Amino acid sequence: MDVIFWIATNIFGQAAILLGFIVLLGLLLQKKSTSQVISGTFKAVIGFLIISAGAGVITNALTVFEPLWKEVFNLSEEPLGDFMGQEGFNAKYGSAVTLAMTLGFVINVLLARFTRLKFIYLTGHMMFWTTTIFAGIVIQTAGDVSFGKLVIFLAVFMGLYWTIQPALTQPFMRKIMGNDNIALGHTSASVSLLSALAGKYLGNKENDSEKIKLPKGLEFLRDSNVITALTMGLLFLIGAIIISFKDTPGSQALVEAAGEQNFIVYAIIQSFTFAAGIAVVLLGVRMFIGEMVPAFKGIATKIVPGAKPALDSPVVFPFAPNAVILGFLGSFVGALIWLVVLGNTVGYVFVPTMIVLFFHSATAGVFGNATGGVRGAIIAGFITSTVVAWGQFIMVKMLLPDTVPDTAMWAADSDMFVLGPIVRWLAQLLF
Repeated sequence: MDVIFWIATNIFGQAAILLGFIVLLGLLLQKKSTSQVISGTFKAVIGFLIISAGAGVITNALTVFEPLWKEVFNLSEEPLGDFMGQEGFNAKYGSAVTLAMTLGFVINVLLARFTRLKFIYLTGHMMFWTTTIFAGIVIQTAGDVSFGKLVIFLAVFMGLYWTIQPALTQPFMRKIMGNDNIALGHTSASVSLLSALAGKYLGNKENDSEKIKLPKGLEFLRDSNVITALTMGLLFLIGAIIISFKDTPGSQALVEAAGEQNFIVYAIIQSFTFAAGIAVVLLGVRMFIGEMVPAFKGIATKIVPGAKPALDSPVVFPFAPNAVILGFLGSFVGALIWLVVLGNTVGYVFVPTMIVLFFHSATAGVFGNATGGVRGAIIAGFITSTVVAWGQFIMVKMLLPDTVPDTAMWAADSDMFVLGPIVRWLAQLLF
């Protein structure tokens, strides 16, 4: 048991190590030279860490962006009442979650080996958070479930989810990437599928976001780095100007965070930092994919014939960078609409988690653009904000109010919101 926990913590819990091991194994199975094995493995790990570093830069910028707009709209955190919380939940159920995640991955590999669903899910951090949230729903629904029952239920459910989810999105992934080499392994799959379908019927495929015709004087907008910095710069600037005229404790705290720097200048720099994070992610994706895809062929031919790696959402960003921003803009506007609607209908203060909104709406935007062009990408963003807003309300208030509602407000994602009621129904049926 200790060995399994060590593997779960140090391999599955460290995505760079897990993916580096996959590349190493694939190259060894292909009997590549020592030089090729070392080079391929190291470049894959470095590429993935570049992606993680870029995502960290994006996240840090969003941690300024989110409270900025919370303060603009006078939002406060929703009082959650008495609940176990992530720390207490980990202490009591963390070992079951870790073991279930490990066994679920084994089930995923076995299903890929012996069925026609040839996908191996490799997004380690999402594996952990999804298993945690679903464990919280089971405990909320069925009470103090035994260790064995909880592990078996979660392992089977997660193994099936990690196998089926990439299969459902793969037809659109082929359209986006132009090949069948990799799959999407991310909890934005539900909104991505909905966006692809909405784009097909409501969008215009011919008006591709990456082929937007611009006057010569505006050709600089073809550069995804420039359009990202410009878009986020406007949003940061507007928010910063409003905050500068407010005299609330929250606005004062935000201004103080800039130190001696003018707050508006500080906000603009954060927008450029966000754009830099996107550029870093795209660089890392190209480097990582360049090593992962050829190496994975060794596993696909030797261990799981025909298998494809299901990878994190940024793998689609380079294929439609303008759609990434359009998707986020659609979700940002949608989030503002839903926080007003939720507040005035069900009395829930929806706190838009910009990290979730960005990565999910960006991915959905690429899917929506693939079938519906610019309009499809923008609709994708609105779909994402709708699922996240109402999903957060249902999850926090109904599915796990006494276990980990605090975690659901920042780590719960689109697929978790969609599958959460199913997990609850199964828990009621089986426990």
